[in-house]
Amino acid sequence: MNYLSDTITKPTEEMMASIQHAALGDDVYGEDPTVNRLEEFAAELLGMESACFMPSGTMANLASIMAHCPRGSKVLVGDESDIYIFEAGGASVCGGIMYEPIPTQPNGELAIQDLEKVFPFDPEDPQFALPALICLENTHNRCGGKVLSLSYLKEVYEFSRKRKIPIHMDGARLFNAACAAGVDVKEIMQYADSVQFCLSKGLSAPIGSIAAGSKEHIKKVRTLRKMLGGGMRQVGIMAAPALVALEKMTSRLRDDHTRAKKLAQGLSSIPGIKINPEEVETNIVIFTVDEDICTWQRFLALNENQGLIFSEMGYGRIRAVIHRHISDDDISSTISTVRSVIEIEMTQTV
Repeated sequence: MNYLSDTITKPTEEMMASIQHAALGDDVYGEDPTVNRLEEFAAELLGMESACFMPSGTMANLASIMAHCPRGSKVLVGDESDIYIFEAGGASVCGGIMYEPIPTQPNGELAIQDLEKVFPFDPEDPQFALPALICLENTHNRCGGKVLSLSYLKEVYEFSRKRKIPIHMDGARLFNAACAAGVDVKEIMQYADSVQFCLSKGLSAPIGSIAAGSKEHIKKVRTLRKMLGGGMRQVGIMAAPALVALEKMTSRLRDDHTRAKKLAQGLSSIPGIKINPEEVETNIVIFTVDEDICTWQRFLALNENQGLIFSEMGYGRIRAVIHRHISDDDISSTISTVRSVIEIEMTQTV
């Protein structure tokens, strides 16, 4: 079983069939009718004015940050965020924008008092790069798929209005957040100025992400997409399965969440595995292994030999991501395999 990421999902048969009949045109000129329909549907779904189909979440985040931030300004990001850790410093390299890492709380939040600290006492002092954007991640990957509460999002939104800077949400797994919170995705998006979400994770489309926001923001994003090399031609062949994903796949995410909880409960019963199942909110399960029994490197290798693939998220944290190719039987088999690996290692350490 491959728990490496939900990026490994394959498109459904309906998605593959949609490619064969997609109406095509040159999207750089805005002439691909399938892309146009996808963007209109996505914007309506989010309650945003406009949307843009992007090749990847990384490019969607980068273009959104650059559209918000002038050169020489700061973007406030969590020190455990995907934007800060996994996106190759793009805002600094391409946009001349400084990352200001903010301590990430265990639940994925950036505390208001920590955000407040990075604003200079005198914004007219020319010595300082000024904050121009707050980035939030929802759900939060390295915090174990945590969902940012609506009350917290409202609090940060009110803070951002006071400080007169916008909020961008890295919502790679935005629909997991809405599903877990039991709310319409519009309720989340009322507290952000822009967002990106991935079509190629739990939603199972083969490729792509959506950037959304105001008409003016997305106009800038389109220009930046072209500059970054993301302008695409007859891209309706990718937009067609993405439409199927948005129309058919969002509601099934709760199945992944249920299986993630079942996996966490099973792992918690294994000696040497540290995890609190109550903290699992969506499709990501993060746990650690007692190093007196087994190092995380050896744990990954031993399980891979048994056909189980996990990933490591820093500081020895091991991640399992549930997706539509993981069944109930797979969960049971995984728990049994991990238990067997740990028991063998325990006998060797006695």
